[in-house]
Amino acid sequence: MDTILYDDVLREIFLCLPSSLFPAVSSVSSRWHLLCRVSRTSLSLYIPPSSYTDNPPCVSDLLSLYPYLSSLFIFSSDSTTEESNCLLRSVSSSCSTLLFLRCLHFLAAPVSPDALEFSFTSNSASFTQLNSLTISLSTPLFLGWIRSLPSLKELWIIMRSRDVVEFDSREEDGLCEYENSDSELPLESLCLSSLRSDVCGTGWLWRSCKKLQKLRLCNCDSIGDGGSFSSFGTCLQGLQDVELRDCRTIVVDRVLLKLAQECSSLVSLLVYDGGSEDGLLSFIEGRRCNLRKLHLRLPFHLRDNHLSAISQNFRGLSSIRLQKCCLAIGDGLKTLGMAMGDELAELALTECDTVESKPGMLTTLEQSLKGLKKLDLSYNGMLLDKEFTYVLISCKNLTDLKLRDCWRLTGAALVSIVETCKNLESLDIVDCAGISADAIQTLVLNSPRLTRLQVNESKLSVLQEHGRRIDLSRLSFD
Repeated sequence: MDTILYDDVLREIFLCLPSSLFPAVSSVSSRWHLLCRVSRTSLSLYIPPSSYTDNPPCVSDLLSLYPYLSSLFIFSSDSTTEESNCLLRSVSSSCSTLLFLRCLHFLAAPVSPDALEFSFTSNSASFTQLNSLTISLSTPLFLGWIRSLPSLKELWIIMRSRDVVEFDSREEDGLCEYENSDSELPLESLCLSSLRSDVCGTGWLWRSCKKLQKLRLCNCDSIGDGGSFSSFGTCLQGLQDVELRDCRTIVVDRVLLKLAQECSSLVSLLVYDGGSEDGLLSFIEGRRCNLRKLHLRLPFHLRDNHLSAISQNFRGLSSIRLQKCCLAIGDGLKTLGMAMGDELAELALTECDTVESKPGMLTTLEQSLKGLKKLDLSYNGMLLDKEFTYVLISCKNLTDLKLRDCWRLTGAALVSIVETCKNLESLDIVDCAGISADAIQTLVLNSPRLTRLQVNESKLSVLQEHGRRIDLSRLSFD
């Protein structure tokens, strides 16, 4: 049996297999083990600090055993910049043989400009097909090497503190050299993490990202030095998706101001834990875009007047996700529901104090949203069976329902789901202590369209014990 198929045929078969099956397939024979290794398309490597003690890890020799890699993930904790430079050079020297490499995640100590220049510019022919890169950098932010990656579509830069105090004048010269040049990068998605106010070099990046469609800022104190802000508007012309996570208030407000003034193509906006009340209201009232998705986690800044303004200015919304809306007491939600009507397909109210402080609010809200397909009420511990049942009466078209940690719900809630949600495909009831395994079994038996179920391990084991009586083959469990 082992010799019937040629190596090329087996390799093509292995390329179609999920990676979870590789250990079992590799154990068939030494030949299959070798072909399985050669056929891997994704590889994750952890390089411990101890491996640098004597000699640098010989990553290039290892990677030569996996010629079909398309995704490579490299992690190294507690490494120094010098060690990180050595590791990146080793990876780049082997990439000439990785003709299918498309995605590289390099998470180690910040890489120096010299190592970046050597790895991506001097060896640019090795990365012509790379379209996704994650890398750690430090100040000064040298980005000229990005021009050597003609296929790069996604870039994630994580700023970290440098472990050396010396400043090489050549780095400053390189910074100025490309800062004054004009470029047009192929980037469509850009994420910057932990960007500080003293970082120079982002102005060139903003001016060069004229094809940008998605922008993500995480834990940022600024969007670059003072001169960079004037260039920021250049990248906004075709922007469709913006995420602002855990950024300083001044950063969020300035970005929202620029979006309101210069971005007419925005479709999706996410703001988590940042921004001011006035900044958010100015964006909503000054909008130039036809926003479709709005996700907000603003415990102390989202009020009813914001929700009322949203209902007036963004009537085309198809998805609204609100988390920890402590200061929105309910009237704004009702106004929003009546304005959205059947257009709204997804609604999330997670950790929402209004559910507890305003009994009946959910029922009133859902009566206006009969077109909902997805509903997330997770982490609302005070939600009771009675109000939940009334909600479902108006939401008969649900396909996705999340009730995680709604611990006061009981089996009666699942009975209502069975009776009302005939099209339900996905259900999350993790940490719903009041719902028994027997009630879940009844749900599975009477929900023929259900294909995905998230439930606690203890209840899942009970379901599996009853597997002979119910068909679990159609379900995926998380």
